[in-house]
Amino acid sequence: MDLREAQELIEKLYIERDRGRGLFATYTWFVEEVGELAEALLSGDRNSIEEEIADVLAWLLSIANIVNIDVETAFKKKYVRS
Repeated sequence: MDLREAQELIEKLYIERDRGRGLFATYTWFVEEVGELAEALLSGDRNSIEEEIADVLAWLLSIANIVNIDVETAFKKKYVRS
């Protein structure tokens, strides 16, 4: 699965709920997941780190979907030099 497919999956699964929740509340959930990732990193538990990285990515993709940003395109514009 590539980044675009991941974003499309998150949109399919969660866009209605995320839009209903709103941008600020969705962002708050994202921040909570970043905190859980920090805890996992401090614990050193590889399985927890992996799970929390996936959660952080999913919430970031949810935010991008709410504001209609294609993450793959944005990433390429920022980091891929031609």
